[in-house]
This record gives sequence, C-alpha cells and structure tokens, in this order.
Amino acid sequence: LGKKYHLPTINIMNLDASLNDKCGVYEGLDRFEAREKLWADMDKEGFVIEVKPHMQRVPRSQRGGEVIEPLVSTQWFIKTKGMAQKGIDAVNNGDLKIIPQRFEKTWFNWLDNIHDWCVSRQLWWGHRIPVWHVEGTGVFPVTTEYVVARNEEEAYTKAKAKYGDKVALKQDMDVLDTWFSSGLWPFSTVGWPNAADDKDPTSDLTRFYNEYGSSCLETGYDILFFWVARMVMLGTELTGKVPFDVVYMHGLVRDGQGKKMSKTTGNVVDPLDIIAQYGTDALRYTLVTGVTPGLDVPLNPKRIEISRNFANKLWNSARFILSNLKDLSTEEKAAMAVSKPMSQEEMEQLAMPERFIVSQCHQLVAEVTQQLDEYTMGQAGDQIQTFLWDQFADWYLETSKVRIFAAQKSDDPEVQAAAAQARRVLVYVLDTNLRLLHPFMPFVTEAIWQRLPHVGKSLVIAAWPQQDGAPLHVDEEAVRQFTSVQELVRTIRNARNEYKVEPGRKIQALIAAEGALGDALVKEK
Repeated sequence: LGKKYHLPTINIMNLDASLNDKCGVYEGLDRFEAREKLWADMDKEGFVIEVKPHMQRVPRSQRGGEVIEPLVSTQWFIKTKGMAQKGIDAVNNGDLKIIPQRFEKTWFNWLDNIHDWCVSRQLWWGHRIPVWHVEGTGVFPVTTEYVVARNEEEAYTKAKAKYGDKVALKQDMDVLDTWFSSGLWPFSTVGWPNAADDKDPTSDLTRFYNEYGSSCLETGYDILFFWVARMVMLGTELTGKVPFDVVYMHGLVRDGQGKKMSKTTGNVVDPLDIIAQYGTDALRYTLVTGVTPGLDVPLNPKRIEISRNFANKLWNSARFILSNLKDLSTEEKAAMAVSKPMSQEEMEQLAMPERFIVSQCHQLVAEVTQQLDEYTMGQAGDQIQTFLWDQFADWYLETSKVRIFAAQKSDDPEVQAAAAQARRVLVYVLDTNLRLLHPFMPFVTEAIWQRLPHVGKSLVIAAWPQQDGAPLHVDEEAVRQFTSVQELVRTIRNARNEYKVEPGRKIQALIAAEGALGDALVKEK
C-alpha cells in the first residue's frame, strides 16, 4: 500500500530487534516490550475499539525458533541478465542438454524472467561476503565506502592506495547465499580461482572441469533453477565454460501410494531401515530401475523385495558356478578369467546352446550400452535382470548341468570337453553381466566377481564389455535354433499339464526336425 502511494520506506528496528530513533518515546525498547507499551498507550488514549482473540501465522526461525521480523536493510545484489543469457544460449546452441527435454521450458521460463539476485544472508555460517568497509566513511554497513578483495591483505593494499596508510577496515558481516556458494562448486573444488589458467594439462581444473563432453550432472527437477541454473550462470561467467554438458533430472522419491514423504503425515521411509531389511543393493536397484527421467519414484516395499530376490537369484547362480570350479587346478581357473570379449573364432568352437547364450549376452551388452548412453537407466537395469533370470538362470544354467553332471560320471574326452566348454561359458557370461550390473548393484556384483577367476583388482575399474564401440559377435543361427528348442520344450510342458501327467513320469515325444536344427537336436539328445 505504501509503494502504491509512493510513501517513503521507513525502518523502525535496529539489528538487535530494538526500536530505533524514528520511534519517539519507544526508542531503545525491545520489540516485544514496545508492542505491549504501544497497545497500552493506545488503550489509555481511547484508540482501542475492540479486543478479541485472533489466530495468525507467526514466522519463526527453523533452527532457533525465534520470531522473525521484517527488516528493511541494505543487501548485496548481483546483476543476472548477462549470466542468464549465457545459460539460455548454452541450451539453445547444444552445449547443454537437459534430460528430459520438457524441462527446457522451465529453464527458459526462469532465465527469461530473472531478476537481480540478492546474495547476502544474515547468518553465522557460510562464505563471508568479500567486502571490507572503510571505517569512518559513513554508517556501517549502510553508507560506508568499501573495497572488494580476495582476502584481508589484498583489501588493505587496495584501501591504503586510496585512503592512506592509516586506513582501518572492517569486513562485512553478511555471508553469501547458499545457492551462490553451491553455484561455485563445479570449478571451485578443482582449483579455481588459484588454478584459473587451464594451460596445464595435469591440473585438476583441466582434467575434471575443462574437458567438455565428459560430464553429466544428475539431480532433482525441483532445484533446476535454484542450483543447476546458478552453476551454469556462474560457470560460464567466471570460467567461460559450461560446467557440464548433460543435466539428468530425476524425480522425487515418494511413498508407495505416490504421496510426498512428510514427517507430519508420518509416511517417511528411513533408507537405513530398508537397507537393514532388504540390503543396500536391493534399495539402489529399485530406485535406479524404477525411475523415469523427470517423474517421481513411488518407493513400494514390494518392489524392493523383488529386487532383493533378484540379488539372491544372482548369488545362488554364482554359487552353483563356483561349486563346479573348486576341483579345477589353479591353471585351469586362471585360463577362464575374462580379459576380453569372446571372438567369433572362439564362439564357432562352441556347441549350439553355448553359442546361443553367448550371443544373447552380446546382444544384451549392445542394448545396455546404448541405453546407458541415452540415459534410460531403468530400461537397462530391467533388461539385465530379465536376461539373468529368464535366459541365463532358467535356461542355460539348467542346460549346463546336463554337461557338467555327465562329466562327473564319464571319462569320455568328448563329455569332458563339453563340460569344460560349459564351465568356460558360465564364467564368461556371468562375468560380463556382473560388469553390466555393477553400476546398479555394486556390492553383490563385486563380492561375486572377487570369487570368480578374474583379471584385475576390482570390478569397479574393470573394462566395460563393449570396447571402442565395436559390436560383439552374435551367432544369429544359434539364436534361432535354441529359440526353437525353447518353444519345443514349452510345447511339451504345456501338453503334460493339459493331460495332467505326473511331474516325475517320463513320456515319449516324437520330434520331426531336419537340417542344422535337426543335427543340433540329435547332438544334444
């Protein structure tokens, strides 16, 4: 209302919440005492019309609980139009990609309508405003002259040059806005401004900040402007470079019914409780695979339980494989360690089921690699689980048992060679999938990998299965043949169920097949 009628803005309060010299007889009184006295004086003079209870919302400090008073004060502002335009240009010219793309509208809406940024805060913690006031030049900190410097020594050097050697300085009491300090994070943590020169290829600033095209920021969509935009604005302004080339916006974690978690509602889920019940990997896998960029994640305990069961399935599959390696010599185990992808020549030496599962594994590697490059993490994680559970554990693991158990009863060289091939393929496929799954389930995959024959110290630094973008070999014919075998088995199982054949009873099945498929079936009987 005062602004509407162009009235002057008058501050009546000192920094200690007492009333100032503009308050007449109330000068020096504490705010609460002054209110009581003012009301009593109004009542005494007959200005009070009515007294009745009135409920109102009183703002209080989150940390200390004190009542917060509006106070007209001098603050530090930053002009943002120029920096905001650089952030707009970064998205428009492709230097910065926001995933999902629909959040570009939010980005432009904030930056197109941006105002000057008040960066000073009256707090006890934070980065101190780098301003030193010249004592005796005005009322501190409102009308005093000042110098801006990186430190007190530099401030005195500047001040003495202008005000003489006897100048006295006092640093501003305010601290920087948290979002301003956070906005400096991408480059201040790697040496800026002390290492602002990017000519040194070994400096942290060059290695971790100036290499465009190798960085992705993953954060929640609710702080796209408050944090992400500030990092881009300050980064382009102070270093001339966009701090990252991709911003991946994840959703907010909500409860199983999709409601926002709140202490008041009582639906907050403590991740430590979830970890104690289901394990860290189960929680991590559920969150990563359950997310669609920009959409919220309902944290349903049932889904976490399913993820825990998947981890158990993976562990049990690994136990079976390891149990069939224990009788091998050290040299034989070392020969199984995976050091590179299986080549076409190696695959051609394998039987049809082994060529099938390795081919399926290689197809999975290509698909997961592409999905991760496109930031569709949920789909990638789901495909790994589907392969390990449905193809590897349910089909090839059972197929390999026939070869391995046969070798335990026969010394025939062909039988022994088939078992050796099966063990080699089991280790290869499991190792490859552990590398794919490691970003989703780091603990169980590392534990299994350390127990397998392996090359290297840790799975976390092991090579990705698809190297240099070269596609891995896939035997399409073996995939078609084994897929036919799978359909054949399903048909026989359905017939047994339809005619209610007892599970342990053997029945005769007549199969008609010719060509390569027929030869493969005869060989596998």
